[in-house]
Amino acid sequence: SEAKPPKEETPKGISPVKAKKTPSPADAERRKLRPGSGGEKPPEEPPFTYQLKAVPLKFVKEMKDIVLTEAESVGSSAIFEVLISPSTAITSWMKDGSNIRESPKHKFIADGKDRKLHIIDVQLSDAGEYTCVLRLGNKEKTSTAKLIVEGIH
Repeated sequence: SEAKPPKEETPKGISPVKAKKTPSPADAERRKLRPGSGGEKPPEEPPFTYQLKAVPLKFVKEMKDIVLTEAESVGSSAIFEVLISPSTAITSWMKDGSNIRESPKHKFIADGKDRKLHIIDVQLSDAGEYTCVLRLGNKEKTSTAKLIVEGIH
C-alpha cells in the first residue's frame, strides 16, 4: 500500500490543470484561517510594534541655552542642537510655544539622530524660548532652551 500513493501522485503533478488548481483551495483555507485565528497579524506588523516598545523615545542630548550679546549676535547665527533616539522619531521646533516653519530665517537640519535648528541672522526679536518637540507614534517629548540676546547698556 505504501508504494501506491507516489505512483498515483506523479501524473497529478504533471497535469498542469490540476497543478494550478490544487494550491488555490489550500490558499483559500489559509486566508480564511488568518483573520479568525485571533492575534495573527500580517507578517510585517509585529517587528514594527516590537521596535516601538523596545526603543524608548528620548533626548540623548538636550538643548542648551544660547547667550549672545547684541553686538556679536546681530547678523550672526545661532544653532540649537539635540541628539535624539530613535532616529525614526520626528522633530519639530517651536518658539515661545508656537510652531516655527522653515524659512530663510530658520533652517531645520536632520541628520540621523542629530537635529538642529539654525537661526540665521539673529536679531533681538529672535530671543525667546525655543522648544524641540520629539514625536514617535503617540509618544511625545520636549526639550527647551533659551536664546538670550543681551543688549549693551
